[in-house]
Formats: sequence, C-alpha cells, structure tokens
Amino acid sequence: MEYIEDVRQERKVRHKLKDILVIVLFATLAGADDWVEIAEFAEVYEDYLRKYIRLENGVPSHNTIQRVMGMVSPEALQQMYVKWQELLDREEGEALKKIVCTDGKTMKGSRKGEKKPLHIVSAWSKEDGFCIGQRTVLEKSSGITAILLLLETIQIKGSIVTTDVMSTQTAIAEKIKNRHADYVLAVKENQKIWYNDIKDYFMEKEFQKTIKEKVNYKKTTEKAHRQIETREYYQTGDIRWLTQKKD
Repeated sequence: MEYIEDVRQERKVRHKLKDILVIVLFATLAGADDWVEIAEFAEVYEDYLRKYIRLENGVPSHNTIQRVMGMVSPEALQQMYVKWQELLDREEGEALKKIVCTDGKTMKGSRKGEKKPLHIVSAWSKEDGFCIGQRTVLEKSSGITAILLLLETIQIKGSIVTTDVMSTQTAIAEKIKNRHADYVLAVKENQKIWYNDIKDYFMEKEFQKTIKEKVNYKKTTEKAHRQIETREYYQTGDIRWLTQKKD
C-alpha cells in the first residue's frame, strides 16, 4: 500500500493511512457496508487487526475513516484491489472463498427503433460489494455467449460462481471449472430432467431425515413482499441418483 500517497499534513496525522486502508479492506470483506459499521468492526476486532497494523492511537472514528478515504483517489483504490486479487491467486488465498454472482438485466429505455433494448450481463462480488465485470449481449448473440466471454475476462479462481436459471448450461459449468472455480447453478422447470430428478429426491422423507441428521439443513422465516416467506435448505453431496450425473 506504499504506492498510495497520503496527502494529509504529517504533523496532524494520528492514524496512519495504511491502518485505515487495512481496516476498510478487512471490514468490507466481513460485510460492513457503511463507515459506522467499518469503525465498529475495527473496535470489535482490534486485537486481531493489531497482528497486521500498529494502531498507535487506537481505532479511528467513523468520521476519520470517511474523511481519509475521501482523499484517496479511485485509481489508487483500484490498484489496492488488484494487489488483493494477486494475493488471492497465491496460496494465501486458498482459504477464502468469494461469491461471484452473475446475472443479466435489460436496460429500460434503451430500445432504439426496431432494435431490441440493451441487455447487459454482470458479475458482482458479494464480499467486495461492487461489480467486477460486465458484457453487453449483442443483438445477434445470446446471453449465454456473453456470460462465457465475461467469465473469461474476470478473475474467479478460487471463487464460487452463482448463476440465474437461464445460465444453467453445461458449457458455463465447464468454463467455470476450467477457470479453477466452483459453481452453484439454479434449476427450475427449464431443465426438466434435472428438475424432476432433484424434486423427486428431496421429496423422499427418508432422505430429508438423513440430511437433517447430518446438520445439512437450514430453515429461515422472514417478512417480505407483504407476506411471511419460509425457506428450507437441504444440502447433499450424494448424486448417484442423478440421471445426468456425468454432465
């Protein structure tokens, strides 16, 4: 981080720029998404942070963090992110699994004459909290082609890539595997054979019981869209029953 210039007056500095950058990086990776949460993270994990930074005057306030980060140029922050990605490519990054979400969106108001509206495929890094790549779907191509090109240009090594239903394709799974990442594919009725196999398997009471006993089960209840939504998650590594297992 030495390449990022500290433009503050040295005699007035109580908290080193490196300390603040490390706090922001660690806190955002932990899910903090505003300055108050970042400062609270630093207070809670102060002992842990001191393994990497000195914090000579303790933990900076959220106002100080916000003010200092406002002085750092976006280009310098991008450099820091590139360095972080390089770290993940080495052995130090093997323990961290980042989630990269891919999705396609049609841009409202982008239709011109007889042409179709603009459709963009994006990749979003959940841990970093920002978009790491985009591809425009050309008029005579498909969203699948755009996602394949997008996966070729972004850094996904060691990550978990999630897709929407339309991207549940063997070609996309193969591309993710070739880039040394894992995938989570959504299956609905558009993939009839897979869908029916999975539905039949998870409807079996005996399988449900076995999964719960192995603690591979989670249930959530929340209020959303003016209704109570209950979700049940069952996880298994047994795919012997899957008709298209080889694919």
